Amino acid sequence: MSDSIQHDPIYDTVRPTDFQAMIEVDRYAARTGAFDQIIAATNDHFWDPMDPAYLDFQKPFDLREDTILPRDFVVELNCAVADKLDEGQRIDLANASARWMLSALLHGEQGALSLSVSLSQLLRDPGAQEYAANQAREEARHVTAFARYMHTRFGKPLPVGQTLGGLLHELVSAGEVYKKLVGMQMLVEGLAMGAFATLHSRANDPLLVRMVRLVMTDEAFHHRFGKIWADRTVPKLSADEHQKVEDWAAKCFQTLLFNLVNAEQKQVIYQPFGLDWRWVRAAVMESFTDAHRRRAMTESTNIFRVLIKTLLKAGIITERTKPLYAAWVDMNELAGESDEMVGDAIAESAMAELREINQGRRKIGRALRTDR
Repeated sequence: MSDSIQHDPIYDTVRPTDFQAMIEVDRYAARTGAFDQIIAATNDHFWDPMDPAYLDFQKPFDLREDTILPRDFVVELNCAVADKLDEGQRIDLANASARWMLSALLHGEQGALSLSVSLSQLLRDPGAQEYAANQAREEARHVTAFARYMHTRFGKPLPVGQTLGGLLHELVSAGEVYKKLVGMQMLVEGLAMGAFATLHSRANDPLLVRMVRLVMTDEAFHHRFGKIWADRTVPKLSADEHQKVEDWAAKCFQTLLFNLVNAEQKQVIYQPFGLDWRWVRAAVMESFTDAHRRRAMTESTNIFRVLIKTLLKAGIITERTKPLYAAWVDMNELAGESDEMVGDAIAESAMAELREINQGRRKIGRALRTDR
């Protein structure tokens, strides 16, 4: 396919309507083993969001008395906006903000599901195709889990923000594999891992903490798929191709940095409180400057710091675009850090727990089959 920037045969693509290419007899034997380790690990981190052995959605949480996320997470409660609200309204606004954030994560999971399905139609290599289909299965359970959580706590999610919705549509619709892998597998998945790690350590709702812990066991592998692409592709890019990938990554990063969580995107949550989003934006900007944002990016789980580190470690950032990111973080400090992804330790601990649960359930299953 045109403009796909393919330097490794395992990422060769066909048009999604070209089924004839998928049934060429020689294709079946040309299968990469690059993703076999990730595919084989699927059973180790299996979980079912509909089974209370993994997630108990009956656990209560009183939204009238407590906030799902700590109040320091809610920028509106740390500026002049809070002065216009009574205590009950502050709790309500904090939970409305959590609802907005978690809705965005749900929409992101749906984007990842749809993108994985599209990859399975594009990738010609049977091993790469199997990986994409496997990821689609895992993203589907994330959609189920987040949708069920939103129903349990809020009734339904909020609509997707214009920025996130536009980016997800662009990624899912893109025919170029590099756009899908850089945009979703590296940036959006990296953003999600940072968000999940933060929720895991700071959320007040035990059900949410448990859910993101399980989701992270899958996402840790999804990010590796993008890393394999970067390791096999980025060193082989021509100067023009590298610039194209680098500019695409920078565009996605800036779109997320400046538009993902601003007041205009969140205006739906202000209306019940009689707050004009333009006034909210001014109040937030007065209290939270770029200096505050830079300080926030010193935290290892800060989602935007995670994105920059992901691109830097993948070799996508060069001296040409380095100043764009250096305005926010210490690039030398990032370069000296390990390649470990934020949340990997949490995911590994959760996988050990899942192996115990699944081993016990397999034994029960075998016993039942023996009794028949």
